[in-house]
Amino acid sequence: MDRVKLLGYEIDRFSFEGALEEGLKLEKEDKVSQVVTINPEMFDCAKVDKEFASILETAEMVIPDGVGVKIGLKILGYNVDRIAGVDYARKMIELSAQNNLPVALIGAKPEVIQKACDNLKSEIEGVNIVYSQDGYFDDEDRVLDELSQSGARLVLVALGSPKQEKFISKAKKIVPFGLMIGVGGSFDVWSGTVERAPEIYQKLGVEWLYRTVKQPERFKRIFPTLPLFIMRVFKEKFITR
Repeated sequence: MDRVKLLGYEIDRFSFEGALEEGLKLEKEDKVSQVVTINPEMFDCAKVDKEFASILETAEMVIPDGVGVKIGLKILGYNVDRIAGVDYARKMIELSAQNNLPVALIGAKPEVIQKACDNLKSEIEGVNIVYSQDGYFDDEDRVLDELSQSGARLVLVALGSPKQEKFISKAKKIVPFGLMIGVGGSFDVWSGTVERAPEIYQKLGVEWLYRTVKQPERFKRIFPTLPLFIMRVFKEKFITR
């Protein structure tokens, strides 16, 4: 696999189609694999959370979701495609349907995941959602056991980061096979609860800007995270190397 390193963590250098091909291959294998769709906030989290840092180091696939990661890699001289997690996960559902591979969804509010499931079933021919569970559960062992028994080959977990990545890490020890992806707020988009940014924002990789305009409270989360992240990358390039 073609990987490059950013702030100490390896990131896969796939095209969108290449990432789909690799994901489908892993989904069909008799083992569990984890996909992390990484953004600048995750690098910050890994600085203070050793468990999360270990997950980033051992995930079978780490793809650059945030545009900040693409910019950071560009600063280091790597031209890597940004792969939006919401688009990647949606396409993996379509590929699962085409290959008769069952799907599980975990996370979000009860009404959101229900609507997301309904929409996916109506929009994707042949999709087989064998397990769904909202994100408001305390009995994690029950959920892990039910997931293990479901036979799902594609597991999408929308619990927010790092909770979703840690849940997947636990599931890897229990579930016999499948591809597991942390998908953040994707269920909100698929349910229609959250409006996707216009296509021009998506193509430019600045959906975060559109969402910040729509939800100004997000500003505190993005800033100063993004500028500080870029500063860390410049420091790695010019000082620590």
